Amino acid sequence: MSSEDAVAQLFGAAMRVQRMLDVEVALARAEAGAGIIPESAAEAIAAAADVRRFDLDGLDSGLRSSGNLAIPLVKALTALVAATDERASHVVHWGATSQDIIDTGLVLQLREAVPFVVRELRRAATAAARHAQQHARTTMPGRTWLQQATPITFGLKAAGWVDALSRVTTGIETALRAATVLQFGGASGTLAALGADGLNVSSRLGTILGLPVPPAPWHAHRDRLAALACALGVACGTMGKIARDLSLLGQTEVQEVIEAARASGGSSTMPHKRNPVRASRILSVALRAPGLVATMLSAMPQEHERGLGGWQAEWDVLPELVIVTATAAAATADVLEDLEVRPEGMASDLAVTGGLTMAESVAMALAAHVGKPEAHRLVERAAAKVSDGGSFADALAADPDVTRHLDRQAIEDALVPDDYLGVSSQFIGRVLAAHAAKESA
Repeated sequence: MSSEDAVAQLFGAAMRVQRMLDVEVALARAEAGAGIIPESAAEAIAAAADVRRFDLDGLDSGLRSSGNLAIPLVKALTALVAATDERASHVVHWGATSQDIIDTGLVLQLREAVPFVVRELRRAATAAARHAQQHARTTMPGRTWLQQATPITFGLKAAGWVDALSRVTTGIETALRAATVLQFGGASGTLAALGADGLNVSSRLGTILGLPVPPAPWHAHRDRLAALACALGVACGTMGKIARDLSLLGQTEVQEVIEAARASGGSSTMPHKRNPVRASRILSVALRAPGLVATMLSAMPQEHERGLGGWQAEWDVLPELVIVTATAAAATADVLEDLEVRPEGMASDLAVTGGLTMAESVAMALAAHVGKPEAHRLVERAAAKVSDGGSFADALAADPDVTRHLDRQAIEDALVPDDYLGVSSQFIGRVLAAHAAKESA
């Protein structure tokens, strides 16, 4: 099963109900351990808490009439327990509130699902790192404002992807750790129904579920989940940037990198087409994610101890955001692993301007003699004389104000793209070293 399918399944209706049932079972066992309910009652509740015994359509209908899924679920669970142990049914959901079960169930789902996103982001970073290493000296046009600028290497571009993917992965991991905490506060966040046993039960419940117990319940404080949503949204934006790069580099007129033939899409009318399907999937997620994140942020100002509307708005939004992020992460990893890199296309595109992309290099060489402002003026004047298909070197060599300081050989030397890459190799090396250190940690 693919990561995206696994994540979708983890947020499906059956798993959502099962994780809420898991919380009810853990609560019963925590309370039995604290001597609040009989051990036999906890076992009866556990025996009944199997999602396969529940009518999911009926629960969904109950959600619409009751306002949240926990109410019909607890009612159904109580009935199942009563069928085998009437006394045990009296202590189902003892001391908890609906939001405790729903929020903690969601946390359990996030704990299972988000690592799939992290795994795919790491796979994408590893694929990008391979390109960075293999193409550290593969020179290509740098582009600013969608125009050719000074040369870079494809390795440097890929290293930028590695670095960004590493940052967003760390951001998601950090936010997930902060968000995976127990929610248990009872009706108004006081656990009053449990009397003096509230903290004892809370601690036992956290231990059973493997969740840290926060200093206080967080029913109306949604910052942890909002921070996770933001981290996922930033990751989607980062992957969108990579997909945008790839789609632009794969245009017919550019053809510097293209998606693998087996993954690219065709056309219903044009047999020659190789459409960037994976890039389109990533970009579609990058466009959807901001709206989902915005909803999570908009839902934060919740009322008093329990919110009205804001909490409910999160129910579908956060799972959807995790699912689409997993989709984008898998597509990003796939496209980078299969990417077809065309150094010959990069070299051809570098030659399109007749050397104009090296104008800064010439200006810097000339500036050593006449200062930067005058050098810039002279090089700009020569550049203006280059006609389509003309030679920048010829234009420079024909200007006595230039040749007074730079002879033809010096001009030619300044126009070699491979020699004007600055500290690209060092940048790549630093990124790859950091990536390797993180992977081995």
